[in-house]
Amino acid sequence: MHQLERTKFSFLFCLGMSIIISSVIYLKTRVPSELKPLEPQNCKPFSPECKAFLPSVEDGVEWYHRDCQVESFIHNSHLQCSNLTRNLHFITRPLSREEEEYPLAFILTVHKELELFVRLLRAIYMPQNVYCIHVDAKAPWEYQAAVRKLVSCFKNTFLSSRSETVTYAGFSRLQADLNCMKDLARSTIGWRKVVNLCGQDFPVKSNLELVQYMQGKEWRDRNMTPGVKQPESMRHRTQLQHMEITGSHVALKGVGLKKGPPPHNLQVYFGTAYYALTRAFVDFVLKSPIAHDLLEWSKDTFSPDEHYWVTLNHVKEAPGSHIDGGWAGDIRAIKWRDQEGGAHSGCKGYYVRDICIYGVEDLPWIINRNSMFANKFESNSFPEALDCLEQWHRNKVLSQATVPIEPSWLLAIQRNSSSSYFNSSAAA
Repeated sequence: MHQLERTKFSFLFCLGMSIIISSVIYLKTRVPSELKPLEPQNCKPFSPECKAFLPSVEDGVEWYHRDCQVESFIHNSHLQCSNLTRNLHFITRPLSREEEEYPLAFILTVHKELELFVRLLRAIYMPQNVYCIHVDAKAPWEYQAAVRKLVSCFKNTFLSSRSETVTYAGFSRLQADLNCMKDLARSTIGWRKVVNLCGQDFPVKSNLELVQYMQGKEWRDRNMTPGVKQPESMRHRTQLQHMEITGSHVALKGVGLKKGPPPHNLQVYFGTAYYALTRAFVDFVLKSPIAHDLLEWSKDTFSPDEHYWVTLNHVKEAPGSHIDGGWAGDIRAIKWRDQEGGAHSGCKGYYVRDICIYGVEDLPWIINRNSMFANKFESNSFPEALDCLEQWHRNKVLSQATVPIEPSWLLAIQRNSSSSYFNSSAAA
């Protein structure tokens, strides 16, 4: 009898240990890798200046970044796309039916700051949209290869079929957008409007808010090209002939050689180089003799992208034209030096070409403006500004989602200062 009891006890003990060991193994394999504790020496907590923009946490708990080496992920040639997109926290499903039924197209022109490009792309990326990336032909080979690798991981993202050597204020900048427009016109994705961005932009509105704004009553069938009739102070740009010094700068051709009048007796307008255009308008740009002739006439002007789009949007025959729309259309939050004391109280970062490179203290102004995008950011000069805005934006995006949130979509996670484990449930 005692022998039987000992045998029974041994059997139950072995069975219990087997269950415990199996359970440990099961849990280890089932816990998503992205929720495993982050290494403090690699991932830093957010700056205290970010607290105003992040959900509050209890004492002793801090928000930590979940990706600390964005560029290293891209440069890792052995990393599979599935791991790359997961580790970089790209959103992989449409977040609402409303967004799914109104796909957008984006044109991104980039040439430097790989990390900033990756963070911009993942902020605006949605699987129902389509993205054309134009990489400056003079960008370093390593940069081009890294962008090419990331882009190859998405079916709805591609490199422009033709790359320009872009010159600041030159015709090449306009041509880069047109190259992407030609590619997007052939896309099988039924995008409704196209938005252009540069590598130092960052979104303020979520994708859902962009969709709602662009298909709202004011803009549903209209193009957004903020601008006015060309002021006297800007007429030298289109009245004198200019030449592009490839990859360097734009200079006057000769000693003030004058240009002929614009074709088709067009009234020239002056505005921003950034827009939101209907697909029908893009077809007009690519096929209309008026658009073609204005493009040819613009080749020896200064910064033609600042008159081309807004001028065409005042042509009555153009689909979605907005005659005398003025500066309507809140596309960009920009702090211009000459608007200090009026539109804003000053740049908290520093000015480059009279445009503010944002610091953290500029974020309340950006958020209150609630433009579609903000410009400009530098990841090296003021990294905290981008960190705070990026996390604020992702929190908003996920809070508006109508589908379950996947753990890999979280950009930040909480960590208790007295524990090596992170609490991810609060971040969701």
